[in-house]
Amino acid sequence: MSTDTTPPLAAVAEDLEDAKAKLNELDGTITDFATQLESNTRQLGELGDAVADLDARLAESGDGAGKKKEAPSAPPFIMRLAGDAYLGELGALRFWVNEFLVPTYLSEVSSSAPWCASWQLHPAAVARLHACWLAWQELTDPKVCGLTGPSVWHRDHLDPMIAQLRSPAGPFVACMTMPDRPQHMLIDAPLVH
Repeated sequence: MSTDTTPPLAAVAEDLEDAKAKLNELDGTITDFATQLESNTRQLGELGDAVADLDARLAESGDGAGKKKEAPSAPPFIMRLAGDAYLGELGALRFWVNEFLVPTYLSEVSSSAPWCASWQLHPAAVARLHACWLAWQELTDPKVCGLTGPSVWHRDHLDPMIAQLRSPAGPFVACMTMPDRPQHMLIDAPLVH
């Protein structure tokens, strides 16, 4: 009994033709990938050149990546100012407090939430109100802080400042506690040796 397992010549030729067709198909796929890769590489180069050109133009105009960031210009802490500089800053602060803060946020006065119409005579009040006003200027500007700035201002600045100023132990403790009876009194500072 013969156990010759050699395939007939026609079957081998057919397998060889199938292999050639698959190699040609694979060669076409590789050529397509190489062409696409070359195109993508060229496009990336063009995009890189465009970005570099834009960066250069922005740097020349002073609006972009080539420009050093400058610190935001804000008035210094009010308690470090003197003379006309202090009075000018206090005037701007007074306008903000009287026209915005008081009508919007300080509607009720009581013994547990005193207020002083002469707040500008209380250094601790001036310092806290000024700091809150500076934060308000920054945090209500969407270009600087985005859309969440007002929320951050309320949470981190306004609420703690109001709690401190209007606390029964705050700077207004001896001032107005009844809306119809304006009162102002400065409490003596502790002695320092």
